[in-house]
Amino acid sequence: MSFLLLVVVPAAFWAWYLWARASDQYVSTVGFSVRKEEMTPSVDMLGGLASFAGGGSSTSDTDVLYAYIRSQDMVEKIDAELNLRDRFSRNWPSDYVFAFNPDSHIEDLTDYWDRQVKVLYDTSSNLITLKVNAFSPEDAQQIAAAVFKESSDKINELSSIARDDATRLAKEELEKARDEVTKTRQAMTQFRVSTQIVDPEADLTSQMGVLTGLQEQLAAALVAHDILSENARPSDHRVTQSQQKIDALRKLIDVERGKFGANSAGPTGESYSELVSDYEKLMVEREFAEGAYRSARIAYETALAEARRQSRYLAAHIQPKIAQSSTVPNRPWLLFVAIGMLLAGWSILALVYYSIRDRS
Repeated sequence: MSFLLLVVVPAAFWAWYLWARASDQYVSTVGFSVRKEEMTPSVDMLGGLASFAGGGSSTSDTDVLYAYIRSQDMVEKIDAELNLRDRFSRNWPSDYVFAFNPDSHIEDLTDYWDRQVKVLYDTSSNLITLKVNAFSPEDAQQIAAAVFKESSDKINELSSIARDDATRLAKEELEKARDEVTKTRQAMTQFRVSTQIVDPEADLTSQMGVLTGLQEQLAAALVAHDILSENARPSDHRVTQSQQKIDALRKLIDVERGKFGANSAGPTGESYSELVSDYEKLMVEREFAEGAYRSARIAYETALAEARRQSRYLAAHIQPKIAQSSTVPNRPWLLFVAIGMLLAGWSILALVYYSIRDRS
């Protein structure tokens, strides 16, 4: 009697339900993978700077896509596009076990989605295969196609975000370097306006030329004065004029030499040594800023080329087709599993019963 009540009757009821009430379901399969365009950008000849334009991600696109297909976000988008509640509840409430209750919440629809959409992910080859179950061949094919389209849109969105991030950082560095170059050049222009000297080094060279010329004139005047002193008396007016010329040249030389001293004043009140020091400092800052700008420009161009090179897209190796026959539910297998579970449960209860009876 226990075997009849616990095994035969439930198994018979389950067999009746499977063949009389359970609705036929059809399967549509779509398989795809994330592909990346491989092009060699011309900027690679700059010496491998592309490796610094951006880093790799610790999570692959396929992992992200696998989680996204099984998420509530995907369910909501497909439901808004195809009305999943209608398609999954065609036989409700006659098929209480396999159909979906249209009055359930989105969380219940997400759980039911996991039953109807099987996501198979091969981590070794990074291939994703979807098996979509629905109550009509057209529904299964349309849902599979919609999932592929939404997955492709998500990959395009991720690719766009990664490209914008890579170029945004490089562009910010480029703008910063450009501002620094502008500031240093403006400082150089301000220096030239305030000192009225285009190039202090060239001006210093000119001053050195004047000093050298005065020294040559002084040497020639000294020689002429010595010769004149040997042939004329000290009171001779020519000797006096020669001496006055020598004294004047010496004063001029002292004045020119004083321009290079710490206490002398240039056009702005600073000594030439201080002007040259300020000028050299500005030159170093400008050269450094221009070098940083060139590096930032190369990095920006590299980031743009790398972003274009790493364009990602979905490639389908299995297109969703319309099924010609129902394969779900697998009625013999479900009946076999149910009978096995019922037998196991009945056997355990029978063992417990006889064990208790033998001890009594």
